[in-house]
Amino acid sequence: MLSDYKTLIVLDLETTGLDHRTERIIEIGAVRLEGSEIVDTYETLVKPDVPIRHSSFHVHGISEEMVQDAPTIEEVLPKILEFMGDLPFVAHSAIFDYSFLNEASKRLYEKRLPNLRIDSFEMFRAVFPDEPSHGLSALLNKFGFNPDVKHRALDDANNLAMVYPQLRELYEQQMAWHFSQLVNVPYLAERYLRLQKTVQMLQSEMSDLREIFKLYFQEGGKPLLTTSGDLMVSSYRRNYEYDDGALRQIIQMAGLENQAFKVNTKSVDRLIENKDIDEDVRYAIKDARVQMSETRLISFIRPTESAELKAATEEENSSENNTVNSKEEAV
Repeated sequence: MLSDYKTLIVLDLETTGLDHRTERIIEIGAVRLEGSEIVDTYETLVKPDVPIRHSSFHVHGISEEMVQDAPTIEEVLPKILEFMGDLPFVAHSAIFDYSFLNEASKRLYEKRLPNLRIDSFEMFRAVFPDEPSHGLSALLNKFGFNPDVKHRALDDANNLAMVYPQLRELYEQQMAWHFSQLVNVPYLAERYLRLQKTVQMLQSEMSDLREIFKLYFQEGGKPLLTTSGDLMVSSYRRNYEYDDGALRQIIQMAGLENQAFKVNTKSVDRLIENKDIDEDVRYAIKDARVQMSETRLISFIRPTESAELKAATEEENSSENNTVNSKEEAV
């Protein structure tokens, strides 16, 4: 259980970019948390050996001038590793912070970072899956804290340390119930499939009923008051097609991009992997990434699907199990 770790490190990094293999750490903020009390802090800027990308600067506001006289990672890494010791560390989207520290440790010492990582982002999403956002700001607001999230390392580490004990308590209550249900997994899998079929059937039924209601109004039907007091009415929604080039130019000139466009990140990820697109363009798109997280997916393979797909899934699960021995370690 996470409560077994009475003392841990709450960590946040700022970096030149997102790719831990080619980008570098430029700021480290860490606090030592004993129970719910902060007992020590560590903070430093780090001078990188690569430029700070504009996309990252717009997130954390750390400029080349600010890190010009900062110590290098060769000077800083021994100090942060000593501060952390063998304690587990908490971070929001911990895979990001772990990847950068682990890469620095491998590059300088030829060994991996041994510390257990605890991901408060995944904990927050597990406990409150219906929240529209699971970023640090949303987490702080959920527990009644409203400080500015400035994306500076020590500020964010301190903010996370304030709410982590409460989040951990709720998460452990949820996990205790989940573990109590492991003996029921075969039954729960059958129950899940029944629910899935029921939802699909209900969606089909509702779609069929909506078509009848449309026909009712098309044939001159009047608004209908139900016994519950709900009023069934009909209206029209018009859909338009636009000249994409002209529309983008107008919206960009007016500074309305954030209001008009929402990026389909899955489509963008496919662009990065598309070898038919110019390599410079793919790298430029990749450089625009500002946050990284990972999610474990669950799926059901139908009996008609290929044995090769089943074997691939089993091999992937086996690889994951070798890397992470328990759900608690992956948190």
